Amino acid sequence: MSVSPGWPVYLCLAILLLVTVVANRVSGIGLGRQSAVAGARAVVQLSLVALVITAVVGSLWWSFVAVTAMFATAVATTSKRVGAPGTWPWAAAAMACGIVPVVAVVLATGSVPLTGIAVIPVAGIVIGNTMTVHTLVGRRTFAALREEHGQYEAALSLGLTSSQAIDEIIARRVPEGIVPSLDQVRTSGIVTLPGAFIGVMLGGGSAVQAATAQVLVLFAIMATQSITAGVQAALIRRRLLLPVDLGTALVS
Repeated sequence: MSVSPGWPVYLCLAILLLVTVVANRVSGIGLGRQSAVAGARAVVQLSLVALVITAVVGSLWWSFVAVTAMFATAVATTSKRVGAPGTWPWAAAAMACGIVPVVAVVLATGSVPLTGIAVIPVAGIVIGNTMTVHTLVGRRTFAALREEHGQYEAALSLGLTSSQAIDEIIARRVPEGIVPSLDQVRTSGIVTLPGAFIGVMLGGGSAVQAATAQVLVLFAIMATQSITAGVQAALIRRRLLLPVDLGTALVS
């Protein structure tokens, strides 16, 4: 079974996008325009990516170049989303701490063959989910640090260091960034059939192969997100990974 370009798919996409825009307008969410733009971008970007992958997938080195470009885009996106574009090197460091060892383990064990056609999708899934957890942790912790600045100052007055005072506020927020992925793992096969499973099935693989691939991906995501969130929290406590306003406000 495969999904090929053609008028049925184009019609389906148009209907789904129209439903999204109308639902946003009727419910008053107000994201109709953004959804339309996001949809248009997805079509253009994925079309270009398909061409790029087709061109580079035969070369392992060019495949790694493509993965590096994906990583750079993820870093830029999450840095902007959390409101701290100037600290992108630290965001890159936190994400790399999770991505590099996890992908290395997957490849070193032979679970995924060292070929472009395998490296690009697996690394892409890991990078995308690492970007997501970095964004969620950043937005939650930064919001908490702004809202509870008084608690931060009170902690300092009690003799806590700046790092300890920050930790008092963000410690309960960091896990919130990982919970959605844990829920996905818990409910896989019961509530959801995630992308890797569907991809293998659509590609003609057996249900057992699809389940194996999906479990591998889910375990990789859990590992990379746990590492990234931990490193990110450590950088926040050290006031290295903060938006400009918080970097100024959180003085020791």
